[in-house]
Amino acid sequence: MRPHFLLERILKRLLLCGFVVAAALLFVARIGAQSSTVQTPEANPGRPTVSTPATLTPVGYLQFENGVLYAETSPEFATLFGINQVTKLTVASRLQLLALSAPLAHASGATGDALSGSRPGEVFAGFQAVVLPGEGHKPIVSLSYIRRLYASPAPEIDIGTFRNSALILLSDDLAGFHFDINGIFSEQTKGIIRRGQFGQTLSISHPLGRLTVAGELWHFTQPLTSKNAVGNLWAISYPVRNNLVLDAGFDHGLTSSSTQWEGFAGFTYLLPHRLWRSHDSK
Repeated sequence: MRPHFLLERILKRLLLCGFVVAAALLFVARIGAQSSTVQTPEANPGRPTVSTPATLTPVGYLQFENGVLYAETSPEFATLFGINQVTKLTVASRLQLLALSAPLAHASGATGDALSGSRPGEVFAGFQAVVLPGEGHKPIVSLSYIRRLYASPAPEIDIGTFRNSALILLSDDLAGFHFDINGIFSEQTKGIIRRGQFGQTLSISHPLGRLTVAGELWHFTQPLTSKNAVGNLWAISYPVRNNLVLDAGFDHGLTSSSTQWEGFAGFTYLLPHRLWRSHDSK
């Protein structure tokens, strides 16, 4: 495919993504306008990087992380457009519940057992727990476990899918930069075959005024094909208000078995109403 045709297709898909995100943001803005005058805690986005922060969301508040993704040139598909959603609820100062889903995945040129066309994506659930809260110059360290509840016939990006996944997460601030480091251990399956997958991610972000710029390097083994997926991600985020953060960026695969190009955009929204009263409330 010629480069200018590829660029044109990517731009068209990203424009479509922009319309979807804009419509969602209008809905979110209406909800936010109806919120009380009580100061809402800050959202704690886990997107758009592959890395997940070790820190948790505010206790008692629902946080929604929503986005759209367009990817091209992968061993499993020609193009992929997807909608992804993560819901987080911290129920105690060190424990957070997670629900992850992809309401829609539309693929063309799917290979192997994957199917082209529009399909519901996979569904996962899990938790994240802080084991070292980090005080002073010490980093925050958390552990997380996620299990797949529904397996989709839609194709996957180069990382693949997993049945069970355990993560070690570390976050720290140093010299004006924020670091998120993840070590990931997953179980991938295909029929009766079960294989272990190992991944490492490093995300570094830095504020530029109200914008935050993030760069990331990530690596995952591909145990079912005995290959490796490596990528480089760049993203920006902008806080519209304490509880609403917009983001956009792109990812480029660095190996032949990696998805070559991904563009994404989305937002993180912390619902401004606490689900239960704080013990500190009078």
